Amino acid sequence: MTAWVAIGLTAVGCYLAKLLGLSIPPASLERPVVRRLAALLPVALLAALTALQTVDDGNGALALDARVAGLTAAGVALLLRAPFLLVIGVAVLVTAGCRTLGG
Repeated sequence: MTAWVAIGLTAVGCYLAKLLGLSIPPASLERPVVRRLAALLPVALLAALTALQTVDDGNGALALDARVAGLTAAGVALLLRAPFLLVIGVAVLVTAGCRTLGG
């Protein structure tokens, strides 16, 4: 029963958030600062999520393992202007290689 209460509260919260977004005057959304923030905020949130998932062990402690090596390899591939699928492939191969060698 608790799960259904949580689902219902989440649905109501999502609806209220959507309603709040629709109630903002259109003129305030056309300002350059708001437009720039709306363009950059998703990238920053995704980068923060990626960083957290890479170095967190699930208990809030720092974990430097194969995921860090894979992310570093992906970063190097991006700096070398590799195509996106190659970047993903490099990250997967380095992570798998580190996990294989490390046990």
